[in-house]
Amino acid sequence: MIVAHISEGTSKPHMDNNGIIWVKNGSDKRKVISKEEIARLLQSSGNLFADETLVTGTTLHDIDEGLFQNFIVAKTGKSSAELKQSTASLLSSLGMLKEGKLSLGGLLLLGKNPQQFRPVFTVQCVSMVGNDISSHAFRDKEDPFTGNLKELYDKTLSFITRNLKKVQKEESFNSRPKLEIPIETIEELLVNALIHRDYFILSSIKVFIFDNRMEIISPGKLPNTLTLDNIKIGTSIPRNPILFTNARYILPFVGVGSGIPRALQNSPDLELINDTDRELFIAVIKRQTP
Repeated sequence: MIVAHISEGTSKPHMDNNGIIWVKNGSDKRKVISKEEIARLLQSSGNLFADETLVTGTTLHDIDEGLFQNFIVAKTGKSSAELKQSTASLLSSLGMLKEGKLSLGGLLLLGKNPQQFRPVFTVQCVSMVGNDISSHAFRDKEDPFTGNLKELYDKTLSFITRNLKKVQKEESFNSRPKLEIPIETIEELLVNALIHRDYFILSSIKVFIFDNRMEIISPGKLPNTLTLDNIKIGTSIPRNPILFTNARYILPFVGVGSGIPRALQNSPDLELINDTDRELFIAVIKRQTP
């Protein structure tokens, strides 16, 4: 018997002599031929980031100028006029504009209509009757939400809060009711899904509200070396550096790895699922059933 230990490589994905990439598939292996899968392999090795890629067809005119100006003031404390820089130069310095095209991060954060160029980057919300995804009955359902990340956040949060019960937390009749799921938990998980999802996967974020639980399903398993155990203690590895760096000036996002620990503190029964087979990250929050 010969035991060989091969250290993990630093320039993944590796290719054979014919330039073919192979991945493990059960007890066998298979070729990687999909461009999207190759991009995800490059992303997992830290050699490619989805939000830094340029979006063909976009120009400076696809930026929401009002949102951009508010963002610049929040980030720098000064307007672009006070900084004496044009919108184009500021976006370029932030990695959001290159060769006259917007990066995906710039489009998602500050775009007027990102879905014109990336139609599936939406949020789909359904309030179901019962506890099974196969149910044919629903209480509330809308067309997929569109817009930049701030608009997606606001629309989704509104849908969730109107479909959850408000319960009396204190004994006093005059006490103000609170949502059955803490709003802090909802905000943390929703922002987490928008900022950390895998944008190389052409799919939407999905929110399902069942009778006994709510699920927030985000495209992409945990990146790189992250595990469920280390994200629970605050370890964070940005998958989308442009979004990670700049979202805090638009969304309620801190970006120091405290989001998941804070959600768990507010909702100890929160269940996190890293579905590596289906390339999904799922947050399951129990509802207060009658």
